Amino acid sequence: MRNDPVAVIGLGRFGTALALELVRRGTEVLAIDHRPKVVQSLAGQITHIATADATDPEALRQLGLPDFYRAVCAIGSDLEASILTSSLLVEMEIDDIWAKAVSRQHGRILSRIGVQHVVFPEHDMGERVAHLVSGRLLDYMEVDENFALVKTLPPKEYVGVPLGESSLRRKYGVTVVAVKRPDEEFTYATAETELGYGDVIIVSGRTDQVERFAELP
Repeated sequence: MRNDPVAVIGLGRFGTALALELVRRGTEVLAIDHRPKVVQSLAGQITHIATADATDPEALRQLGLPDFYRAVCAIGSDLEASILTSSLLVEMEIDDIWAKAVSRQHGRILSRIGVQHVVFPEHDMGERVAHLVSGRLLDYMEVDENFALVKTLPPKEYVGVPLGESSLRRKYGVTVVAVKRPDEEFTYATAETELGYGDVIIVSGRTDQVERFAELP
């Protein structure tokens, strides 16, 4: 991914966390919010920060938004401001636009006006936590609509069996991608890898398949 400067519009919890993490990773950030107190509280923590009405096209132009390759509309609670700001970013022909949505309907509208990437932070986090709470998963990440990576423990029936002889993919449709021995770092799994008690594994596959596999005792 290109490491161009990123404009983050809207400094609620999501926008602030995003902007600060981007800065921590070495990305130059222009953060914009209409609330002076919020902007003042973050001054010095973000590369560039400004108080402005993001629904005003002239204000965005003065801040140089048309020159950005990537921008994020992190406005969530004010749907009108979110849609209007996102449409301005589209009109400015910014190449890579991300926008936060608070509902599926909101997300559909953002997609229709030309936003390339619509994210649902609350929904996605709630879904992830639900997976962790309801089963044996140690971590869960859905990388596509129906494909996931999960961190879990090896089922007892596969302990001590080389992965190449386990028929995991044929039986469950999943692949063990990596394994972590106790007190060691993760390493790629191979056909010769034998899983042991106390190991942690990363498994990939269709969401329903990895969930079913993770429920094995």
